[in-house]
Amino acid sequence: MEETTTQIPAGSVVVGVDGSAHAAAAVTWAADQAVADGRRLVLLHAADPLNTQTSMWLTSMAVDPAEVRRDIEAAGRDLLARTAAAVATTHPGVEVLQVLRLVDPRQALIDASVVADAVVVGSHGRGPVTSLLLGSVGVAVARHATGPVVVVRPTRPGDTRRGVLVGVDGTERSLPALEAAYRHASTRRLPLTVVHCFWDVVAASTTAHVVPVTGSELDDLRRLVAESVAGMSEKFPDVEVTLELARGLAEEVIGRESAARDLVVVGRHHAGPLTALLRGSVSTAVVEHATCPVLVVPDAD
Repeated sequence: MEETTTQIPAGSVVVGVDGSAHAAAAVTWAADQAVADGRRLVLLHAADPLNTQTSMWLTSMAVDPAEVRRDIEAAGRDLLARTAAAVATTHPGVEVLQVLRLVDPRQALIDASVVADAVVVGSHGRGPVTSLLLGSVGVAVARHATGPVVVVRPTRPGDTRRGVLVGVDGTERSLPALEAAYRHASTRRLPLTVVHCFWDVVAASTTAHVVPVTGSELDDLRRLVAESVAGMSEKFPDVEVTLELARGLAEEVIGRESAARDLVVVGRHHAGPLTALLRGSVSTAVVEHATCPVLVVPDAD
C-alpha cells in the first residue's frame, strides 16, 4: 500500500531516497527490514530549499524562484512515487509512506530518527573523494541521530557472509548495541558473533587479529564478555552466539571482519573533545570502511 504524508509514524523504518544506486540498495535493505519486523516503510526525500542568495541570483537571471521550487517539489514527488512503485513490486504487502521535505537531507534524516525505529541511508562507496560524499550525509546522520542508523555499505562480490557481528566493551554502554544485534540476528535467523577488542604490548607489534580460544592468560576478558551477554542469551535463546577476543583497535578488527558479515553493529558513545581528537570515533571509522551494512546504535545517554 502506498500513501503520501507529511508525518513520520513512530516506529517506522525510514530510508533516505535520492535516486542514486546507493540509495536504491538502502531502500531494498530497509524494505526487507520492514517486512521482517512488521513495520511501516517511510520513503524520505529531502532537498535543500533555495536560500536567499540563490533566489536573488535566479531573479537576476530572470528566473522565478517560486517556479524552481515547484519543479524541485515535483521532481521529488515523482522520485518518491517511482520508488514506492518499485517497492510494491518487490515487497508486496508492506505499507509504504512517502515524505518530501525541503530541508537539508542530513537534518531531515536526523529529525526522523527521533521517532523512527531505524533510519537507513545509502553509501557513496569507498575512496578519498567518495568518503567525503558519504561524510556529508551518512556519517553526519550516524554521528548525530537520536536513534539507530543503518548505513548500507557496498559489499564485495564473492564474499561469504556469516551473520551478524557486534563489538562490545564489557560495560553497560554496549547493551543497546548488543540487544540490537541479538534482535536482528533473531529476526533474520542469522548467527551472531560478539567480539571484544583489547590493546596490549603484543597488539602494538602485530596486526589486528582474533585471539585463539586456547590459553588461560585472557580468561578474565573471556569471562567479562560472557557475563555481558548472559542476559541477552536468555532473552533470545534462538540465536547461535560465538564469543571472540581480538587484539588491536576495534575499528581495524571490525572493519576487516565486516567482509564476512551480513551486518556489523557498533555502539556510538559520547566522548569528550580530547578523546575525539586523539582517537576519533570507532563508529565513524567502521561506517567509512566496512564492506557490509553497518548499524550504529547510540548509547543509553
